[in-house]
Amino acid sequence: MSESDALFEAYEFEGVSLDNRVGLAPMTRTSATDDGRATERMAQYYAKFARGGFGFLVSEGVYPDTEYSQGYLNQPGLATEEQTEAWQQVTEAVHEEGKPIFAQLMHAGAISQGNRYEDETVAPSAIQPDGEKSELYGGSGAFDTPRELELEELGDIEASFVDAAKNAKEAGFDGIELHAANGYLLNEFLAPDANQREDRYGGDAENRARFPAEVVEAVSAALPDEFVVGIRVSQTKVNDETYEWPGEEYAATVFEELAEAGADYIHTTEGDALAPAFGDDGPTFAELAAEHADTTVIANGGLGDPESARASLDDGADLLTLGTSALANADWPERVRNGEELDEFDPGAILVPEASIGDNELPDDAVSTPADD
Repeated sequence: MSESDALFEAYEFEGVSLDNRVGLAPMTRTSATDDGRATERMAQYYAKFARGGFGFLVSEGVYPDTEYSQGYLNQPGLATEEQTEAWQQVTEAVHEEGKPIFAQLMHAGAISQGNRYEDETVAPSAIQPDGEKSELYGGSGAFDTPRELELEELGDIEASFVDAAKNAKEAGFDGIELHAANGYLLNEFLAPDANQREDRYGGDAENRARFPAEVVEAVSAALPDEFVVGIRVSQTKVNDETYEWPGEEYAATVFEELAEAGADYIHTTEGDALAPAFGDDGPTFAELAAEHADTTVIANGGLGDPESARASLDDGADLLTLGTSALANADWPERVRNGEELDEFDPGAILVPEASIGDNELPDDAVSTPADD
């Protein structure tokens, strides 16, 4: 490896220092307790990636309230004192390895697959999502038609994100990432097919970006400047991997609005981060974010090959994250730094038949603890 390899250059947020540009992407693992508490098993799992050289970690999606936000059973939360306290073992384990970790705050919206608090789902508009729930995450059958959120309810949801972000700081996280990707609630506000509101939160790109931007602004205002507040954005959804926004101008407006609201970073994710965002040519999704958002840009999607990872940085991303390649190589940065061979991802060995953390994913010397401890 060359000393000038961009993957291993340091990077600075206002209050968080990264020793390289490669992070762990957020991935659903359904390994919390029934009541949403993180476990020692999760602490061992996350610490493994920090020890393997990842410059920063983003947690799995964490629900922020005890109402409509939970997306699947055995998902962790940051909505209660007990959940907040339980996360401390995770952040401490990661910090012992010298790395920062951000909590991804996620409201599932219309594509919830399991919620212990509420039976109905909510969304910007009462439109049934395409596709079906995934057995991988404990769901089955068609998605329910959600109830359209009342205007006054949006303030409550915004407040729940703020409270969860404060809980994340109390739990020892170095920042939070708002989940506005993959078809979940904040992403539904951005997507024309899911958001057909006729008030100030629907219509053109600026209006559709309004609620996610307001959440960014509220969370940023409530936390210290050195606490990182990012947001993850995609066109595609877990229930529609081919979905596209209306075009480059639409995406440009979304990125501008989120950056102006105070996002410390925008984390773009697509199936292939190096593919054109619209049509057969043109800029990638991350390139559009880098061009139109005056903030840090993180790229995600198919970047497990080191040359692809470097290409994403060459194309304008400041940082990148790895998902399945990290599952296959918990020490991906160290292997690449040392010129070692990488393992191929085998979903049958890790994510099948369910997404919970398996014994084979824990360090060899770890004490295996069940998910319901």
